[in-house]
Amino acid sequence: MNSYKLSVKEWVEKTHAIGIKATAGRYGGTFAHPDIAFEFGMWISPQFKIYLVREFQRLKSEEEDRLKIGWNLQRTLAKINYQIHTDAIKENLIPKEITEQQAGIVYANEADMLNVAIFGITAKEWRDDNPDKSGNVRDYATLEQLVVLSNMESINALLIHQQLPQAERLVQLNKVAITQMKSLLGSNTIKKIK
Repeated sequence: MNSYKLSVKEWVEKTHAIGIKATAGRYGGTFAHPDIAFEFGMWISPQFKIYLVREFQRLKSEEEDRLKIGWNLQRTLAKINYQIHTDAIKENLIPKEITEQQAGIVYANEADMLNVAIFGITAKEWRDDNPDKSGNVRDYATLEQLVVLSNMESINALLIHQQLPQAERLVQLNKVAITQMKSLLGSNTIKKIK
């Protein structure tokens, strides 16, 4: 146990401290800056130190969970918009008499076009560059990128319905991605969610 003794008034006088104050009288007491109070509490009580560390860990865990919820919400929204996107592809880009494998190629090409428009890379290129990571490029996207991706899926569905060729859609979607990313990266609302 710590046994060094020095009154608060003596300590303030000797060190010219400004983070702690002792007041005598009926409503008096010792008042300290929270950092000093926590340090003092941890110095005199190991139980308090353990409590403080656990409480900090709990708060960080809650913060992390809150961030995951925001990210998961955007990922879910992107998946919902993906349905709209795939329906537009099915209705407008896939010829009637093709195999399931051929249809899969059409869907993959459209997904890769969106990946290139927002991430600047195809799914295969990302996998080749990141062999140690599981999942796909979208699983590692930021909240801003997921918002833009979700918007781009809806816009691409509209452009597909308008019969625009893929090369033209890619150029337009890339411009949309750049504009929206600039806007979102400066957004205070997104910063609050994070």
